[in-house]
Amino acid sequence: MQRLEQHASFGGRQEVWQHDAASTGTPMKFGIYLPPAALAGEKCPVLYWLSGLTCTEQNFITKAGAQQWAAQHGLIVVAPDTSPRGAGVPDDAAYDLGQGAGFYVNATQAPWAAHFRMEDYVAQELPALVERHFAALPVRGISGHSMGGHGAITLALRHPGRYRSVSAFAPICAAAQAPWGRKAFAAYLGDNPAAWQAHDATALIAQPLRERLPLLVDQGEADEFLPQLRPDLLQAACERAGHPLTLRMHAGHDHSYYFMASFMADHMAHHAAALRAP
Repeated sequence: MQRLEQHASFGGRQEVWQHDAASTGTPMKFGIYLPPAALAGEKCPVLYWLSGLTCTEQNFITKAGAQQWAAQHGLIVVAPDTSPRGAGVPDDAAYDLGQGAGFYVNATQAPWAAHFRMEDYVAQELPALVERHFAALPVRGISGHSMGGHGAITLALRHPGRYRSVSAFAPICAAAQAPWGRKAFAAYLGDNPAAWQAHDATALIAQPLRERLPLLVDQGEADEFLPQLRPDLLQAACERAGHPLTLRMHAGHDHSYYFMASFMADHMAHHAAALRAP
């Protein structure tokens, strides 16, 4: 591993690292915030943050304002890149497919399958690396925005017991029904609607052996992408299944990091309550 950045922040340290990832077969970058407790040698729980389309590891760590709350609660926060990257990695001219648009699935179709294995990377390889090299407990939460909100909810539902808490800002709630998700799933998973359903939050909620973690979801009512996000479908699925959901709609808020920064304290407290519980 190679440390690329380090910055003092709220008594802790924001760092950016790069390593060679076996899952993707490429170098991968991730941001990690180490709160004062971790710098003092205390092992801390970890919140994984998944960003949205076009983002890198930088967007969240520079715009969300999470460090002050992570310092207060004693949480390590890890923010990986959103896809494999590099000259030998397949890409697409559109912003919503290829590099910067991994959708947190393991691709099965050429040319994507060799490198686009973001589910394995986020759920397995990255936590193992973080818990090996930093003062991190094997106690994990997961959160994200938009494509990353989709990833946070679906990975939590697909990996029971791996996470203790989950939340999302403006997630793609029914990816198999949304233009973004249908385009990405067709490319990465093939023309197989059953495979798509396995990565659709509303479909996963309906499964009898699903994870039962309470969901905290915040959504801006002025979000220009609301027709793609469909929180109403997630709410209906949770009501039918009896799955615990707190869905908060916010007048005047859009899809930006201004929205996320406005409610980041609530999400960090939500995760801390679960991750710091005895």
